[in-house]
Amino acid sequence: MNNATVSKLLATNASLSSLALRIPAGIIFAAHGAQKLFGAFGGYGLEGTGQWMASIGLEPGYLMALAAGSAEFFGGIALLLGLLVRPAAAVLAITMLVAILSVHIGNGLFMANNGYEFGLALLAVSVALAIQGGGALSIDRKLSNVGA
Repeated sequence: MNNATVSKLLATNASLSSLALRIPAGIIFAAHGAQKLFGAFGGYGLEGTGQWMASIGLEPGYLMALAAGSAEFFGGIALLLGLLVRPAAAVLAITMLVAILSVHIGNGLFMANNGYEFGLALLAVSVALAIQGGGALSIDRKLSNVGA
């Protein structure tokens, strides 16, 4: 990768607004990913999540569980650290879009009916972070200022 590409990936502003989005979203995504990957927090782990994903038509289920769990867990950690926020947020946005369209859309908006409102909120946060980057107090900001 050339310096221009790296600079675009790390580019961010000095605002604290991204931090207000990164921390809660990072915690939520990392915890949901840990449920899928490791069975933490009452989750079903890769086997159980993979079987469920296969049952709703996301095949191969195990691979889809690994992809979604990895995106959420490692993407959440990236948001918490403020490292590679733009690409992590873009992957998380795609993950949320798939979750909304494949699992929740048919249930309407509200969470009480397993609807898409929570996924939509996480999609919006992810898109906002993909656009604005990690902001102040992020590793991306520190790295983008190196040599400046």
